[in-house]
Amino acid sequence: MLWSDPENEPPKELRDMQDMLRRLGVLVALAMVLVMIVIGTR
Repeated sequence: MLWSDPENEPPKELRDMQDMLRRLGVLVALAMVLVMIVIGTR
């Protein structure tokens, strides 16, 4: 790797999208747990 190569860092939009997808994944996981609890208590 040459000293003139750019930093190997994704652009800001990509990082923002990854953060959003991570949050969405957490929300989906929590929703699944809630659904399981509701189904289990019926």
